[in-house]
Amino acid sequence: MTSIAARWLMLPVLFAALFLHGCGSLPVAPQAEPVPTPQPRPEALGTTAPTKEAAAPAIEPSQQRITVAAVGDIMLGSDFPDDALPPHDGKEMLTAAAPLLRSADIALGNLEGVLLDGGKPFKQCQNNGRCYVFRSPSRYAQLLAESGFDVLSLANNHARDFGEAGRSASMTHLDAVGIRHSGRVGDVASWSVAGRRVAFIAFAPYDGSHDLREIAQMKRLVAQLASDHDIVIVSFHGGSEGSDAVNVPFASEYYHGEDRGDVAHFARAAVEAGADLVIGHGPHVPRGIELYQERLIAYSLGNFATYQGVNVAGRTGLAPLVTVTLDGEGRFISGDIHSFRQQRPGGPQPDPSVAAARLMAQVTASNFADSPLKIDEGGTLLRIDGALAVGKPGSTGKIPPARVE
Repeated sequence: MTSIAARWLMLPVLFAALFLHGCGSLPVAPQAEPVPTPQPRPEALGTTAPTKEAAAPAIEPSQQRITVAAVGDIMLGSDFPDDALPPHDGKEMLTAAAPLLRSADIALGNLEGVLLDGGKPFKQCQNNGRCYVFRSPSRYAQLLAESGFDVLSLANNHARDFGEAGRSASMTHLDAVGIRHSGRVGDVASWSVAGRRVAFIAFAPYDGSHDLREIAQMKRLVAQLASDHDIVIVSFHGGSEGSDAVNVPFASEYYHGEDRGDVAHFARAAVEAGADLVIGHGPHVPRGIELYQERLIAYSLGNFATYQGVNVAGRTGLAPLVTVTLDGEGRFISGDIHSFRQQRPGGPQPDPSVAAARLMAQVTASNFADSPLKIDEGGTLLRIDGALAVGKPGSTGKIPPARVE
C-alpha cells in the first residue's frame, strides 16, 4: 500500500515536468516590427521618391523616357503704369494649356516682367501709352504653379524692369510656390526627374544675366553642368523682333542697334558643350526647329500668354506649346507642336487651323533643309531615317539659310 501511495503522490510532479518540457518546444510568437517614422513627401523636398522595387534591375538610360513641355514668353498682366490685369484676376489665362503643362515631367517657359507688389521701375517711360515695363502681382506666381510650370527663365529684357531688386522678388515668389528658375548670373536650377539629374540654365544678351554672346563662357558653364547632370536644358532669349523675324539668319542679329546675338552659333555650341535641349524665345514669333547631334533646338517659341503690352496680331499671336520626349541621356525621341493662338481678353486657346505648327514646319523646311527633323501638317516632329545628320564629324554644321516671307 505504501508503494502504491507513493506512486500516486509522484504523479503531479511527473505531469508538471512533462508540461514544462512541452512548453519549451512550442514556437515563440514573432514580435511586431516597429512602425516606421513618417518621412516628408519627396516632392516637397524637390527630390525623387525612392522606388520600393530597389532590387529590380535599373532601366537603361537609353530606355528611359522624360517628357518636356515648353512655351515662349509669359506675362499674365501688368499693374504698371496703369492697371491692365486680365479678367477674374488671371485665373483663366492658362486654363486651356494647363493639362499639357501638368502632364509633362518638366514644364518650362520664359517669364517676362517681374512678380512684385509696388516698387519703383528701373526703366523710365516717356509715354505711358507705349510703356513696355511689366509688373505682375506676386500672387500670379500661384497661377503659374497651379498651371503646371516647374521652371522658368528670368533671363530677358524685362526681368530687370524694376532693377535687380525686381528680379530678386520674382525669384522669391517663385521659390515660395515651388517653381525653379534661372537667369541671373550664378542662378541655375538643378533637381531630379525620374531618377535623372536635370539642370536648367537661361541666357540673354543683357546685364546681370548669363550672356548668350559670350560663347566661350557659355560652353564652360554648360560643360560643367553636363559633367554632373544627366540632362542639361538651355534657354535663351535672343534674336531680332517682329512679325518678319521668323527666319534664323545664321549671323548676329540687331534690334534698335542692340546686339541680340548669333542664335544659331550659340545653340549649336551649347549642344556641342553638352546641352540636351535648347529652347529659344525673344523674336515674338515662332521660328524653326533643328535636330543637331541628336539634340533638339527650338529657335523661338514666340509669345505664349502675354496679356496687354504686347502685339498679338497675326504671327505674333501664334502661341505654340512644344512637347518633347527625351531618353535618359537627353537624346530626342519624339515631339509635337500644339498650336495655340492668343485671344484677348482670355489667354492662349487651341487653334483648329494649326497655324503655329504650319508656320514652324514651313520655316524649318526652308531654314534647316538638311536637318533630319521634319514636321508634318499636324505638328508632329518626325526624325527622317537616313537624312544627313548635321554637326557630324567632318561637317561644318553650317546650313545655308532660306527664307519664309
